[in-house]
Amino acid sequence: MAENKPETSFWAKYKKFATTEILMYLIMIIGIAIGLIVLS
Repeated sequence: MAENKPETSFWAKYKKFATTEILMYLIMIIGIAIGLIVLS
């Protein structure tokens, strides 16, 4: 239980990183979808 604090900070950092990753993926997917619609 003593190693709980570093883990929490790691999860806080990972959560921030995960949200940016998800946002980037969403933007990429939306961009590809728009591109396909425009091309077809």
